Amino acid sequence: MTTRNRSAMRVLRDRDAGLYLTGVVISGFGTSALWLASGIWVKDLTGSDGLAALCLFAMWAPSLAGPLLGTLADRTRRKPLLIRTNLALAALLPALFAVDSAGRVWILFAVLLVYGAAGVVHDAAEAALIASAVDKSLLGDFNGLRMTANESMKLIAPLAGAGLYAAYGGPFVALLDAVTFVLATLLYACLRVHESPPPPPKTSWRTRTAEGAAYLWRHERLRPLVLAGGTTMLLSGLSAATLYAVIEGLGHSPAYAGPLYVLQGVGSVAVGLASGPLLRRLGERGFAAYGIALTGAAMALRAVPADLAVLGSAVAAGTGLPCVLIAGLTAVQRETPQEMLGRTAATANTLLFAPTAIGLAVGAALIEPVGHQVLLVGCALALLLTALPLSQRRASASRTESRSASDANPA
Repeated sequence: MTTRNRSAMRVLRDRDAGLYLTGVVISGFGTSALWLASGIWVKDLTGSDGLAALCLFAMWAPSLAGPLLGTLADRTRRKPLLIRTNLALAALLPALFAVDSAGRVWILFAVLLVYGAAGVVHDAAEAALIASAVDKSLLGDFNGLRMTANESMKLIAPLAGAGLYAAYGGPFVALLDAVTFVLATLLYACLRVHESPPPPPKTSWRTRTAEGAAYLWRHERLRPLVLAGGTTMLLSGLSAATLYAVIEGLGHSPAYAGPLYVLQGVGSVAVGLASGPLLRRLGERGFAAYGIALTGAAMALRAVPADLAVLGSAVAAGTGLPCVLIAGLTAVQRETPQEMLGRTAATANTLLFAPTAIGLAVGAALIEPVGHQVLLVGCALALLLTALPLSQRRASASRTESRSASDANPA
């Protein structure tokens, strides 16, 4: 058995880790289906590429309030918070049965905004809960498996969502998502995690919220990773806004997004399974740098007006983009004290994911006047420049370690 398989099996043998990953698979199926269906839904109702791209913006926008929302994860026990969040989303999604015309698209956007806000709280609670339940040496493996579980849903969920949408319409995709949240809640309820209620706060909400950002900024290892990750996600959001324009340029219907999401999921599954060993081999900075560079190459490939190039870019983007996210989250979990991990992880997620919302909004505004090919080439060049400082920092760190070893073992 390879090192990768051994470390993955160590994680999966843990009962709580297995239950949680199963919940991720189930809820991730519904989320992936809704993400794709919402864009197609808006495109069909309004005919607008920009409004279709704004569906993703609506889901990402609440990450701007991540530090504030993440403070909730340090004010209560994390397991009950996960359960309440999932049940709230399950109760909200049936409201989308009211979306039956272009004039009611605002309901879909409103639900997606709440969906995104609940996701911010959920992710902060999850990061803190897992960091206390999984051995620190296996956090990279767990985060990779979590990414694999979540992204593997892109292998089947987009096609299932597109098929369900085509057969019955968007409301039934929302209903499917609601059911998956209920099932995931049942699994989370079975977790054997013993948590003590957090002590009463001694400072104001604003002060506690700011502590996460201050900790990240002062930390020499976390700051460059999070900043590079945020830049990468900004550019990925900008390029994501070109999706339907790329598909239209190839002469396909919007449903062609389904196969692209599937191929992206293939890449993400592969890198998620290999992330633990790669993190140990390359370090967090090196792993992130290689992933960013590969994402840049994918953006350049997507600008080529050919089916094979665009399909290949989906695989490359799915492989490269998760690297910086896994590296950043693993580093935050390892380096942050448990009592402030919720707000710190939420702040890191804001710095990583909020730029995606900005990129989507800017991309939606620029897609028609600038053109998707110019945007994609610009994103590719910027991503390669983003990867360079991380690779230089890693090389410098390696040289320092070599010199230290030589000094400690003179000939």
